[in-house]
Amino acid sequence: MLMQVNCSNCHAPLQLPRAANSICCVLCQAITLIADPRSLPLPLPSSSHQQQPLPSPYNHAPPGPPPQAHGRKRAVICGVSYKNTQYELNGCINDANCMKFLLVNRFMFPESSIIMLTEEETDPYKRPTKRNIRMALRWLVQGCQPGDSLVFHYSGHGSQQKDDNGDEVDGYDETLCPLDFESQGMIVDDEINATIVRPLPCGVKLHAIIDACHSGTVLDLPYLCKMDRKGRYVWEDHRPRSGMWKGTNGGEVISFSGCADDQTSADTSALSKITSTGAMTYSFIQAIEYGHATTYGNMLNAMRSNIRHVDEGGFVNSLLTMLLTGGSLGGRSRQEPQLTATEPFDVYNKPFSL
Repeated sequence: MLMQVNCSNCHAPLQLPRAANSICCVLCQAITLIADPRSLPLPLPSSSHQQQPLPSPYNHAPPGPPPQAHGRKRAVICGVSYKNTQYELNGCINDANCMKFLLVNRFMFPESSIIMLTEEETDPYKRPTKRNIRMALRWLVQGCQPGDSLVFHYSGHGSQQKDDNGDEVDGYDETLCPLDFESQGMIVDDEINATIVRPLPCGVKLHAIIDACHSGTVLDLPYLCKMDRKGRYVWEDHRPRSGMWKGTNGGEVISFSGCADDQTSADTSALSKITSTGAMTYSFIQAIEYGHATTYGNMLNAMRSNIRHVDEGGFVNSLLTMLLTGGSLGGRSRQEPQLTATEPFDVYNKPFSL
């Protein structure tokens, strides 16, 4: 029989075998000692009594500030290559490694506060399966407090499926495809929103960087920044007609995605000329390194310009050069990165920060 306890460090829910006196957290590797088994909570309910596969993770969060081991910044980075399958992608693990390097070296995220989910990980709990991605997303927002900065980066396949609850303007849910999606199914935007958007409390900021096909509204955020090629924009209202709430609990969520819901995203070597990367992830990092990350509007314009005009010359950026040994730009890829948010704002006035 399994009992539920919280990790003593990151407070993630853990399943403790009966009579065990300690358990190692698969997320932060901390050891939780069980002093008195009689003080444990009741056993987990059976699956027949569970109404929702993933209730709001913030319901499980302990009171008080987050543990010092993770500080004020946390990130989940997920790169899925689907190696040795017909769906194999070449650039996703490169994307994950580059994003981690950016967060640690440019935005001062502690390495201990970043969970990497890739097929290169030897720990089975760090592979990008559906279960592990769900666990990591719950960890990302659990116990967050005002002033915290959270990042979710995903590079892999994305898809769509018919909307079954009437909350989509276009009639389709957007999805992410974990490593085991053929057997376990995809992760639907409704679940992503319920897990990392709606629980977010006041004063907490979450950025999502989603490099996948059909990813424009994959967080189901209420507002989409509709921008033309001259940089003029309006915010489109994507709140469900049903009145279902898709915003936060007072926090702020801003998402950059690889393309519109009806577009595909490229996995290409045309940008780095050295190795394959996701066009969106490369352009996101490129824009920061080239000095365009002053405002969200400038950032979005720079990302789109990089992808649109990769055949008009090239430049080298320092962070990617350190990982990919540099290269010039070339080739052409059709996609337009998107910006969505929980609230509309002046994209040319709001400073970009992670």
